[in-house]
Parts: sequence; C-alpha cells; structure tokens
Amino acid sequence: MKSQVRGGTRWKRFAVVMVPSVAAAAAVGIGLAQGALAASFAISGQEFKVKADSLVGDDFVQYGSYAEGKNLKGEDFAAPVAVSGFTHATISNMCQSVVTPNVPLVGTITLRLTAGTGRDKVVADDIYLDVSDLKADAKFDNIDIGVAAGKTKKPGIQPGTKANPFGFAQQAKKATLSNVEQKAWATTAASFKLPDLSLKLLRGSGEGKECFVD
Repeated sequence: MKSQVRGGTRWKRFAVVMVPSVAAAAAVGIGLAQGALAASFAISGQEFKVKADSLVGDDFVQYGSYAEGKNLKGEDFAAPVAVSGFTHATISNMCQSVVTPNVPLVGTITLRLTAGTGRDKVVADDIYLDVSDLKADAKFDNIDIGVAAGKTKKPGIQPGTKANPFGFAQQAKKATLSNVEQKAWATTAASFKLPDLSLKLLRGSGEGKECFVD
C-alpha cells in the first residue's frame, strides 16, 4: 500500500481476506529484537522494500491488523497490514531498501542492505512482519484458511496486537516462497542472523539503488 491513511480508528476492525498466493506475506526486513512481543512501537512514516530469492518458514500464521505511526511531516496515520508470523525462517539472497527524500543538502537517499548472498542464509526466529504488498510464488504444507486469528497455532497472534482475535486468519505447517518482492511497515524477531551483511547509502532512488522498482 503506497498511500498513507491518517487516523487509525477505522482500522480497528480490519481483517484482510487473503488468497493462498498472497497469503505468504513472508519475506524479511531488518527487525527489532523484540522476541514474541507485538509491534506495538510507533512505526516510521516510511515503508521499506524487501526482495529475496527464497524464504522457507515453519509454523506460518497470517491475519489482518493495522499499524500506527507518524509520517515524515509528523502527522498521525494508520496503515492496514497483513501480519505474517513464523517460528523459524531461512532466507536466501535478501535485499532491503528504504528511500528517504529531501535530505537537507543531500537530496534523496536510498539505504540498501543485503545479506545471505553467499553459502549461508539469513536465519530468523519468532519473526512477525507487517506487510502491505507482496508478490511471490508460494507453496504451503497443511494449510488451514479461515481460522479465527486468536485460535491460530504457534506462533499465534502477537501479545498486545491490534488484530481482532475473532477475525479471519490462516495457518500452515510450512510455507515456501520464491521470487519474493514485498513492501512492509515493520518487522519484529527474537533473533536475526545476517551473514554477508552489506549496508550502503546511495544518492537518489530507483533502478539499481532500490531492491526493486514498481
């Protein structure tokens, strides 16, 4: 979701109805080490993009919710999200980018991070992602669609989440994604191992700087 929606009250009953191909809002961003805690922090006013060759996750859950924060002008806004959770995930050839426009004396800057580009993959435990857009090829093992969010198996919905526990959710024993491109507002994880980590600040945005271009 590109646009920012100001005011959070209308999202309090939000529940995303996902089809299996979109249900895997799974790719990864650079998270905060919050363990299994909810993403209750105020999100920044910037979405980030993530691209990965593949992601394999155990104990997949997904449900609708919303995230709140302030945009770059300091104004309150809320964004609907599909929250995806895994107890364990491995990711190969991960790229994350976020664009900051109008930096004084500099202009537009793209922060680009890569990891898991060699033999070792990125590894995350107890990871939750607040996703607004996803493109991927997905395969699910033992999937249940239409579960009440509050009744999902581990990792379940996050403690303190804004999601409706009676809302629509889905779960699967395993999710396998390839050719992943996603946009997200936030990520939390108990642990995040990033082999071959590389971080660069690049002037401008677009092709060759962001992980992918719409």
